[in-house]
Amino acid sequence: MREHFLLDPATIFLNHGSFGACPREVFETQHMWQLEMEKNPVAFLGRRSAELLRHARERLGETIGACADDLVFMPNATTGVNTVAQSLTLQPGDEVLTTDLEYGACDATWKRVCERAGATYKRVEIPLPYRRDEVVARVMAGVTDHTRLIFVSHITSTTALILPVAELCAAARARGVLTLIDGAHAPGQIPLDLAAVDADFYVGNCHKWLCAPKGSGFLHARPEHHALLDAPVTSWGYASGTGGHSGFDAYLGTTTLERRMQWQGTRDIASWLSVPAAIEFQARHDWPAVRAHSHALARHAHDTLTQRYGLAPVAQDEDWAQMVVIPVPTQDADALRRRLYDESRIEVPVTTHAGQVFVRVSVQGYNTEDDIDALLNAPALARAA
Repeated sequence: MREHFLLDPATIFLNHGSFGACPREVFETQHMWQLEMEKNPVAFLGRRSAELLRHARERLGETIGACADDLVFMPNATTGVNTVAQSLTLQPGDEVLTTDLEYGACDATWKRVCERAGATYKRVEIPLPYRRDEVVARVMAGVTDHTRLIFVSHITSTTALILPVAELCAAARARGVLTLIDGAHAPGQIPLDLAAVDADFYVGNCHKWLCAPKGSGFLHARPEHHALLDAPVTSWGYASGTGGHSGFDAYLGTTTLERRMQWQGTRDIASWLSVPAAIEFQARHDWPAVRAHSHALARHAHDTLTQRYGLAPVAQDEDWAQMVVIPVPTQDADALRRRLYDESRIEVPVTTHAGQVFVRVSVQGYNTEDDIDALLNAPALARAA
């Protein structure tokens, strides 16, 4: 599988989770679309793009269990979180409920939005070791009459844990509380069915585990919420009547969600149009088997190091997928990361949560047993013991 990717062969890449890695053929598809755009930018953006984007959304929707009309492309999941956060009209005294496991940039988004509105951003502790069957009750215990929305990750970033989002969304709906799920790490890493999750809003990345080009993400919204959402940039989709731009209204779309979100000024849509190529790449290479093999490699690293250090795992095997956090002795996390790269050319993050230090190992189809052995034999980790 390694030959299909453009990764530096001198680097042991165990950090697919941060930005992903794009297969060569998908990268070439992105360039093909960029060249197609440059042949006639007016025809491409002004007349063809709506149909092209719809085809890409339909293919994505088939993969993640969603209707194309309820999907819109975003540069990344964080943009999707910001879109929902800035569209929600919060009042003084309102509450947004979350956990203490969320991605820092999205925490910052909600803190800022709540501060401006006089609302409260409440974080529920999810203690480690992780107990999946306790999550819904813990979060729902934090719901009050002032709770407007629950925001949680599908797969957490720092701790790589899969949260029971379908059960949480059902419980929240029963209480009349909106839900926003941050699925940055979910598409491509775990089977995904947005109809079954049934969140009010769901955002995800295609450029991580789905292996699409950088800058490809999406926002999914239930139909009754389309009119609630406002784009970060007000553009032609908000203009009354025609597109108002020399008749170039193909990029505007037809639905409220399309018209508001699809056109944010001139930008390169090639990464979005390449999402179907990434989906086809994974389908041709039996991705369920790739996921299973990747999980097995990650489990080997996890089990070996936890036994070496005598530290308890933070979760059970079924609580994580291709990305796992391995506890290591308490130390300077950034210094350990630098040593792993400088001494052994291993690209892997070292994260911290609740006073614990973890090596977060991401295993993708291009990784091998040799990569895992290199990590296990790295002098920096030997010294950590």
